[in-house]
Amino acid sequence: MIPIRDTIPSRHYPIVNNTLIGINIVVYLVQLSHGNGMTRFVLTYGLVPAKFTIPQIAAHFTAGQIVFSLVSFMFLHGGFLHILGNMWSLYIFGDNVEDRLGSVYYLIFYLLSGIVSGLCHLLLNMDSTVPTIGASGAIAGVMGAYFILYPYARILTLIPILIFPLFIEIPALFFLGLWFFMQVFNAAIGGGAMSGIAWWAHIGGFIFGVLALKAFGVFPETRFGDILKRVSMQKKKSPRLQVMQPFMGNREINLHETIRITPYEAAAGTKKMLNLPLGAHNRFYRVSIPPGIKDGNVLRLRGLGRQSPKGENGDLYLTVKIEQPWEKQ
Repeated sequence: MIPIRDTIPSRHYPIVNNTLIGINIVVYLVQLSHGNGMTRFVLTYGLVPAKFTIPQIAAHFTAGQIVFSLVSFMFLHGGFLHILGNMWSLYIFGDNVEDRLGSVYYLIFYLLSGIVSGLCHLLLNMDSTVPTIGASGAIAGVMGAYFILYPYARILTLIPILIFPLFIEIPALFFLGLWFFMQVFNAAIGGGAMSGIAWWAHIGGFIFGVLALKAFGVFPETRFGDILKRVSMQKKKSPRLQVMQPFMGNREINLHETIRITPYEAAAGTKKMLNLPLGAHNRFYRVSIPPGIKDGNVLRLRGLGRQSPKGENGDLYLTVKIEQPWEKQ
């Protein structure tokens, strides 16, 4: 299952979340720039449990490097797909958690999630000389917080079935619950030793995110955080890809659905991609919404309905719903 987006928009521009994504990308490029010296770079700034437990190995590093690796390891990555997967998950889940906690507390929460995940890995692999790197543990904490904050949000998920991409919306409670179960299952069968994945770091980060969320929720907003919240209020757009679940009567060849856009998009016009599941296939269509459209207007897309027994194609009728992205919260 590949998450595409969630259905919970945020009120504010995710300043910290996007900054963290940018920092991870910059550090990854710096990591690549070391070329032949990358191994030393990863050993220095990655989380190597033996640096904390074996004096002969610790002697090769300064005390500052050893302590700093508890933070720096979460900004290193093992390859393009590794950082792509992590940053995509952070992009999907992080903005909503930052929106709820506030930018300042979200940054603290994210870093603590990463540190706790690293400590969990360290305690269960005390003598390991293999460096652990990646933001997965910190992101697991963010996912744990999302699991509590938005259990009934829906995650648009891509499920590849042979050559057919299937897009379905899965409740976050199920999606993240299944993800956590897979981490526990793989850790229980010793999958980390075979795959090189720090499953216990993921588990520790997720549990910390669940437990620490309430503690962060009682802190008052900081003055700096309040300033960030005001300047980050954004004009949001509705999702570019919208999955249609059209209503159709028993004999009706015409389909009826609602397309949601923001006031800004209604005034300026916009283009959307529709995913229309019919039969065994998911069909994609581009729809142009003209500027100045009004709430309740109906767009008629000719020929996109069902086919009658006589071979005639019905139409798809889209009722325009104009709303602020956060009205459904």
